[in-house]
Amino acid sequence: MADVKALENQKTFGEKGSVGSVHSEVEVVGQLGEDNPGVLTFEEDTAGGMGRHLGVFSCTMLIVGRIIGTGIFSTPSSILSSVGSVGASLMLWVLGFVLSFCGLFVWLEYGTMFPRSGGEKVYLEAVYKKPRFLATVIFATNAILLGFTASGCIVFANNILVSAGHAADRWVVRGIALGVIFFVTILHGLTPRLGILLMNTLSLFKVIILLFVVISGWVVLSGKTHIKDPHANFRDAFAGSSHSSNDYATATFKVLNAYAGWSNINYVLNEVKNPVRTLKIAGPLGLGICAVLYLLANVAYFAAATKDEIRKSGVTVASLFFGNVFGKEAQKALSAIVALSALGNVITVTYAASRVNQELAKEGVPLPFGNKFWASNWPTGKSPLPGLIVHLIPSVIIILGPPPAVAYPFILDIEGYPAQIINLFIILGLFWLRWKKPDLARPFKVWLPFAVFFFAAAVFLIVAPFLRPANKVGDTPPLPYYLYCLVGIAILLAGVVYWAVWRVVLPKVFGYALVPRKVVLEDGTVVNVFDRKKID
Repeated sequence: MADVKALENQKTFGEKGSVGSVHSEVEVVGQLGEDNPGVLTFEEDTAGGMGRHLGVFSCTMLIVGRIIGTGIFSTPSSILSSVGSVGASLMLWVLGFVLSFCGLFVWLEYGTMFPRSGGEKVYLEAVYKKPRFLATVIFATNAILLGFTASGCIVFANNILVSAGHAADRWVVRGIALGVIFFVTILHGLTPRLGILLMNTLSLFKVIILLFVVISGWVVLSGKTHIKDPHANFRDAFAGSSHSSNDYATATFKVLNAYAGWSNINYVLNEVKNPVRTLKIAGPLGLGICAVLYLLANVAYFAAATKDEIRKSGVTVASLFFGNVFGKEAQKALSAIVALSALGNVITVTYAASRVNQELAKEGVPLPFGNKFWASNWPTGKSPLPGLIVHLIPSVIIILGPPPAVAYPFILDIEGYPAQIINLFIILGLFWLRWKKPDLARPFKVWLPFAVFFFAAAVFLIVAPFLRPANKVGDTPPLPYYLYCLVGIAILLAGVVYWAVWRVVLPKVFGYALVPRKVVLEDGTVVNVFDRKKID
């Protein structure tokens, strides 16, 4: 192994292989001292891999490709079923847009203070330093166990079968979904540049798809199609609205899941050119594009179909739209397009998730077979195939798990709940840093009312799902309506137990101390490892 001093030859602030110009706002990270999040310094954390190669366009596509995927094409029917009316559904999409922008601005402040890969991992480490590694392990448990892309793979499989005119047999769906996740893992692991090119191409393709849906919706609303009454759903739009807080909270989770991805750049900042400047441009631009397209696409859906048709459409609401407007042949073609959109989403999610997994391993989170392998860029030296494998395993388990009809809505719910708990601690951490560390360099500062609103929404979304829904069964029968909340909390508590066993129980029982040591791998990646030193 090379010595850590070898890092001096790494051009970690610029593009690998050249002396990149350092954005002035990034220079502050070298002066963080005790405020440095985690164990590794900024220079150590950004060493290895492909270097800084993502510009504003790729980062904007990273957000667009992550946000536009299965959500806007698949969940409007579920949201309508939860809240009961077209008006309430549209209001939730607007609320999701506002909440997402508030969250984006909070993450912009964090990301410009600590411009390194890992997202929430880094921000929790910057605030919750004691007990040592507790916040890291809790986040790792959630990120690894719930960091799957099974839902996108399932939507791809369902839509490709509709396009081909085949019945969506359970095991056929699972087989196709497994093929997708293995393909994406190999793509990013062995041909990283091709993976990025395909990711950007499919992201642009998805924007074009939604623009086509939006324009088609305008034509429908003009009354120049065979749709008899395109304005029917907009008359008395709030008729039938639910009065249950649980219904709105559960539906909001689905909307936020559809908007999920506005923080995608924060997970890969080690690979971004001029990370502070790029983050401040690409973040609002990417989310803004998606928010406008989302709201207009929902209007198009409601113009072309009745409430009952949309409720019964399941995970193929966009296919229903094209079937009503253009006929069955167009419906099949649209299903193929939605499948490609879902594939693009899986590619983008997997790319970012693997970098988070790598950062967790670099920090020293105990993993089977040691964390040096999982933190490496094996075998290419450019892309973390081990981190991709960590992402692959839970995805395969979920795909092979419960029937998709039950699993899909439950997966959306369970993914959202622990994330809201983590968001709550992130925003509390922001308030704490503003109070205790007012002199920290902040190239971007979120307007405080935005942060307070995001905090209030997080509290509501944590409490409301425990209130009984109007239909008394929720949207995942026969499972109890509160089960996804309990499972989400249990996953976070499992992280506490894992940390306690690793840091407290085993050292005490076997009489050793955990001594940290930094190791530089062959590709230049720096990893924090722990040696067990026997205590006499």
